[in-house]
Amino acid sequence: MAKHGKKYREALAKVDRTKKYTFEEAVKLALDTAYANFDETVEVAVKLGVDPRHADQMVRGSVVLPHGTGKTPRVLVFAKGDKAKEALEAGADYVGDEDLIEKIQKENWLEFDKVIATPDMMPAVSKLGKILGPRGLMPSSKTGTVTFDVAKAVKDIKAGKVDFKVDRGAVVHVPVGKVSFGEKKILENMAAFFEALLKAKPPAAKGQYIKSIAISTTMGPGIKVDPNEVKNLIQRYSGD
Repeated sequence: MAKHGKKYREALAKVDRTKKYTFEEAVKLALDTAYANFDETVEVAVKLGVDPRHADQMVRGSVVLPHGTGKTPRVLVFAKGDKAKEALEAGADYVGDEDLIEKIQKENWLEFDKVIATPDMMPAVSKLGKILGPRGLMPSSKTGTVTFDVAKAVKDIKAGKVDFKVDRGAVVHVPVGKVSFGEKKILENMAAFFEALLKAKPPAAKGQYIKSIAISTTMGPGIKVDPNEVKNLIQRYSGD
């Protein structure tokens, strides 16, 4: 078992591991116990009452966080002609077609964080499935990254759009900002995420959908949150 350092143990000592906190309490505690010498990311992990082995219980989606993630992602767009020009004008970092596909294949070049493709490019982009897929970079119509409206897709990602997908353990992990954001912005980002997560609930999911929630910073301990607090979070901090 890995041994944690003194600062982590001190942070953990401040967390009541038997308690399920409100979102406000958990975020305040997470920020108070952040100790790294860099601006840590605040993350949410949600255990869902679904079975990801069944296609009709797969949960995935995307949301534009109102305050972004604290990181400006590098966006690559596979497009040609006018669509390539639109992508560049919208702020894409890299735009190309077969040339970029070949560069990725031959050089294993991965200097980007998000990938968008126009539908006509997908037959060629599919060749990159084994490279992009395991890294969560493959464009998908379900997350709005396969589209002819490349300008909107680029702007949304630059503005703080994050994709989420349930993993094999039925858990969804999402970054919701940086410690430097402060409590209110992180709570507003969380509200936007949970709204999107509730909308992504598959009809085949039965019983309790959100089973458990934990909030943590990059280096800090997990802090349990009461799942019954989700509706209160959305009511208090949603921009709608």
